[in-house]
Formats: sequence, C-alpha cells, structure tokens
Amino acid sequence: MIAGLTGGIATGKSTVARLFQELGAHVIDFDVLAHKVMRPGLKAWEEIVRFFGVEILNPDQTINRKKLGRLVFDDPEKLARLNRIVHPAVFKEDQKITAEILAGNPGAVIIKEIPLLIEVGAGHLVDKIIVVYASPEVQLQRLLARGLDRDEALKRINAQAPLGEKMKWADFVIYNDGNLEETRRQVEEVYQQLVSCASVEGQ
Repeated sequence: MIAGLTGGIATGKSTVARLFQELGAHVIDFDVLAHKVMRPGLKAWEEIVRFFGVEILNPDQTINRKKLGRLVFDDPEKLARLNRIVHPAVFKEDQKITAEILAGNPGAVIIKEIPLLIEVGAGHLVDKIIVVYASPEVQLQRLLARGLDRDEALKRINAQAPLGEKMKWADFVIYNDGNLEETRRQVEEVYQQLVSCASVEGQ
C-alpha cells in the first residue's frame, strides 16, 4: 500500500509523516531525495550549475537552495527548467527505494511525502492520496514563526495550488489546525485503514 502525502506550505506535512513513521510506515521524503540528487558531481547538480551558473554554489560546491529558490520563485520558465532537471532523478531514486522496501516486506505501508504531488501529476505513483490541511491563518502564523515577513509568507502561500483544489483529489484529509494529539488521532485512523487496504489487496 503506497500513499502519497501532500498539502500546502506550513500545513504540517513533515509532522504527519513522522507520526506515520512512528506507527510503522516507511516514509520516503521527496525533499530529502531532491537534496540527494543535487549533491556535487551528480548529473542533476551538473545540469543545474550549467543552467543557473556557479553563483548559486556555496564555498563547498553544494547548491545554495535559498539563492536558487530566489531565482526560480518569480520565474515560471526557470522553475519549469529546474523541475525538468530534478524530477526525473528524484523519481528514479524513489523507484529504487520503493523496490528495496517491498522486496524486504511486500505488505509494507509506504508513505511518499510529495509536496507537489498534484501539481506534477504524480498521482500514478501512489494507491491513495492523503492531504494535510491547515487554514490560511494557521499557515501564515507558522511561516511568520519561521522568520518570514508577512508579504513573503503570503506570497509563498498564494504561489501554491489552493488546498481546496488538492482536497478534491484526496482519499483522506488530515486537519492539522489543532494540537498534536488531535493530529495523531487522525493519523492513527488513516494508518489503520491503509493497513486494512494493504491486507485486502495482498490476499
């Protein structure tokens, strides 16, 4: 049973992923995979540096993600180019990890944390879609707490597909405006349903 976990910025996707992991799910974080495939010397790193220039590099040759983010954030063409470089490498890495998990445990519940699951049309990679929801007010508060100013925070929230649109694709919605225990209760309910689905499909 493979479930895609998605949502908006600052909705608490990583917290929800951690709660699933504590229950026994295998979590594949696509942001971590993106870091991995962009390491110095790898093919994606070479293509990114060739296109965006050495100005985006730190002294140790790693990519400065903040500098790169500023370059692509307001430029859809540059963002699309970056995605065309990074996504194939990430999906290849994901396939390898998924195969390794299933080889060891064919009945595993795998949670793929994919922030842009809906936007990049990656629904075919998963059996079920879980959307983590938080109200725009809570998203804003969390981003301000991370040190962003109000304008930058609103810009980032508005740059993403509306959560209402993402929820139309959801098999499960986890509402993450409340406290951790309330979120944990919802995660436990969804996990039990995923385990049940996995055992039915495995028969």
